[in-house]
Amino acid sequence: MSNIGNILMENDYKVLERSFYDRADVTLIARELLGKVLITTFNNEITSGRIVETEAYNGAVDRASHAYGNRRTNRTEVMFGKPGTAYVYLCYGIHHLFNIVTNSEEIPHAILIRAIDPIKGQEIMQDRTRKKILDNTLTRGPGNVSKALGIFTYHSGLDLVESEIRILDDGCRFKKKETIITTRIGVGYAGPDALLPYRFMVKDNPYVSGKKNSR
Repeated sequence: MSNIGNILMENDYKVLERSFYDRADVTLIARELLGKVLITTFNNEITSGRIVETEAYNGAVDRASHAYGNRRTNRTEVMFGKPGTAYVYLCYGIHHLFNIVTNSEEIPHAILIRAIDPIKGQEIMQDRTRKKILDNTLTRGPGNVSKALGIFTYHSGLDLVESEIRILDDGCRFKKKETIITTRIGVGYAGPDALLPYRFMVKDNPYVSGKKNSR
């Protein structure tokens, strides 16, 4: 049995089905991803963490989106694919940022995973990130999330329903008072769209990155 099969049997986890991602409201999905478990099983190494910060990107009408105006390039083409696909791009030539494609095919919505709260494989994560001290910088920020979980741009296009990267649900739900909604980080170029309340995070979680105050 595969690693993911063992994990599902040993824990009360369910893999998110494609129908979870195949919905029109990208902000709703981004909010509902809080509490879900992001897991990778590369080379028989299991690493996972609970999602505690996300950002929504509303496709063709969102100036902060790589697919604004239905822009199609070799990099963004995956955003027009089936929901529940990994979209991983390189930021500043250094950071591999993991996103999830949502909505129907040809509608390029995506959600950036900005932070996770580690669950399994912290020592593996520490080795991958080369951090000398195991603290909350391990998976704080989207670059660290990908590095800790072993996700790179060549994983872009993987099916999150049936690959080495999956999103699991163990029933964790955060109440409205336990979450914060604010503007996105680093999208000042997007003009008025930079002010949209498209960032979702778990209140007081030590792994959440950047500014933590709601609008």
